[in-house]
Amino acid sequence: MVDLERIKSESVAYFRSLDERATLRHHFRHVDEEGGLWHFEAVPDRGELVAIKQAELTPAGRLHRYSWKHLEDEHGFLTDQAIDPEEEPLEAIPAEEFQWVWTQ
Repeated sequence: MVDLERIKSESVAYFRSLDERATLRHHFRHVDEEGGLWHFEAVPDRGELVAIKQAELTPAGRLHRYSWKHLEDEHGFLTDQAIDPEEEPLEAIPAEEFQWVWTQ
């Protein structure tokens, strides 16, 4: 039987570890097909960029935030896919822009 609490606990520990030990952070913005605006803070881990914070501003003006402190809810979840700025339509943004959205 799958132990969902153990899996969640391990996920929280992994993302928290990445966040707390990060010395280099990358920030990106993406507009989806419905007009939603996504912001990501990502750090390098094992040759990939892993999102440790994610904020989605919906077309209706709702802001949803995800990190190790809040992995998921009924609206969405912190992506578990590596970020590849060369394959995704992502725009690099300054850390200050990300922080402004994150703290709204």
